[in-house]
Amino acid sequence: MTSRIGCRDLRVVVRGRELLHVDRLDVAAGAVLAVLGPNGAGKSTLLRALARLGRHHVSGEVLLDGSPAGPREMRPAVAAVLQRPILRRGTVTANAAAGLRLRGVGRSDAVRRSVPWLDAFGVGHLGERDARTLSGGEAQRVALARALAVAPRVLLLDEPFAGLDATTRTDLLADLRAVLDGLDTTTVLVTHDRYEARALAAETALLVGGRIRQLGPTEHVLDRPADADCARLLGYTNLLPPAVTGRLALLAARPEACRVSTEHRDGDGLAVMGTVRRVVPLGGGTRVDVDTPAGILACLGPGGEGLEPGRAVVVTVAEADVRVLVDDDPALGTRGDPADIVHSG
Repeated sequence: MTSRIGCRDLRVVVRGRELLHVDRLDVAAGAVLAVLGPNGAGKSTLLRALARLGRHHVSGEVLLDGSPAGPREMRPAVAAVLQRPILRRGTVTANAAAGLRLRGVGRSDAVRRSVPWLDAFGVGHLGERDARTLSGGEAQRVALARALAVAPRVLLLDEPFAGLDATTRTDLLADLRAVLDGLDTTTVLVTHDRYEARALAAETALLVGGRIRQLGPTEHVLDRPADADCARLLGYTNLLPPAVTGRLALLAARPEACRVSTEHRDGDGLAVMGTVRRVVPLGGGTRVDVDTPAGILACLGPGGEGLEPGRAVVVTVAEADVRVLVDDDPALGTRGDPADIVHSG
């Protein structure tokens, strides 16, 4: 793989505390990598370090097209879009052309080159509008158009969909995917939302505690968490240790894969006995929390009728919905088989 952007032994240290350490990362030209992690995992720190921005102490190498790159090399190669779009006073067209203007392009040429990007994101008809009157989704579309108008070799996206409503977010994801599919630009998307990773990225990295725990094809990573932290991040929040299941490894399941019943029938799959802690209707479904020897298991699905706190129940999970984890925490269980896990290289 020819790497457009990457790093080797990249570390960010603040006041003696290491916020980030990435041994190795490579993202190919034209590829989209999603960096998925919880709040405080170091996702934005990674973006700033790759772009050679910020005042923190950064050590290690950042690579651009395979060669070490400092701020001078990265500045013209990178464009970024943040969670909250920053638009200047003036028209939408002027804002879309602003990135090119800052790079020394003349006004008319900058407008000519940026207008097609406004059209690509569906806001070309707003060209003469005051940019300060735009909705959040419209403003983010202008910010994306401005970033891509400069023809960056690397596009860095720092949770650009976080402040949008569900419909706007879905529409913008579709439009961005269509735009990126035709470009040689490499994109690194920081997000805490696995839906965004699945929609945009061919590969996904799971960043937990400043370290990449898992890296590989998005579909594999999202469906095969490596350890307990990765499992929680991906929605596999029910952890089942060997002492409860009788299996050899720590297991995990998503709440929507867990079913609650008052009796167990053979063939139901993995079964754990417990008592109902609470029943919470959630509009489209019902959440039932069950006290078990494994702790509280959350079950999410239709129904819930006839269940009340204190009632003895069985939580069942189909074998196809159970995931085997690798974990070093003796409180959770023994290590599983790592053969089917994709780790960072």
